[in-house]
Amino acid sequence: MPERYQQLSGYQIMWVWVLFDLPVGTRAERKRAMRFRNDLLDLGFEMVQFSVYLRHAWSREKAESYARQVGDCIPEAGHVQILFFTDKQYAQSQVFRGRARAPKPEEKPRQLVLL
Repeated sequence: MPERYQQLSGYQIMWVWVLFDLPVGTRAERKRAMRFRNDLLDLGFEMVQFSVYLRHAWSREKAESYARQVGDCIPEAGHVQILFFTDKQYAQSQVFRGRARAPKPEEKPRQLVLL
């Protein structure tokens, strides 16, 4: 089978998580924190919790590219972590809403959808 038609492996597909704690004591700090959140959204990340964002990447190289782009947006003050998980690792996560376990997220589409 030609390489371009090979199915992507759950060990190659990555999830990029950005966790941050930014100062928001002054109006200027709040503005910088909001700018960083908007930058993450502009980069295609989605909010999981108020200071936790994630993005799907088709490869480790693409995940690292997203991390570099996030690095360019980080404000001077605060703490930001970027974590990488394979799709197989992410599939093992458990989510709760209160004490009730949330349903598993929907399966990813088997084909790439361009928006």
